[in-house]
Amino acid sequence: MKHWGRFARTIAVVAAGAVIAGCATMNVGRDFNYGDFVSRAKQGETTRDQVREWLGAPAGTGLVLEADGQKNDQWTYYYGTGKLPSGAETRFKLLQIKFDPKGSLLSYTWSGDIGDPGQEKQK
Repeated sequence: MKHWGRFARTIAVVAAGAVIAGCATMNVGRDFNYGDFVSRAKQGETTRDQVREWLGAPAGTGLVLEADGQKNDQWTYYYGTGKLPSGAETRFKLLQIKFDPKGSLLSYTWSGDIGDPGQEKQK
């Protein structure tokens, strides 16, 4: 009988853990305010230092080789959230920023489904 009680407790703990895990929310990356970035960013004028001040350190950095042979720095910011283990309510946003060789904003690309980028600056 002692073994049955220990087994029952083990099953209860495992079941409770599964319920808790089923309700867990997972976040990846660091949240950022796209609307605030867009309202401040000026092509050819905004610097790397300004972007870092506004958004923090990028999640990733890289190099883009353009069709004309020019090499530009690219910074990546991303944030995602969702429920585990089902993946329910999964949302993701991505901002990639290109800088020219002098360190000025060349262009940026936004994609995502967390909020309306135009409305986000009002949060």
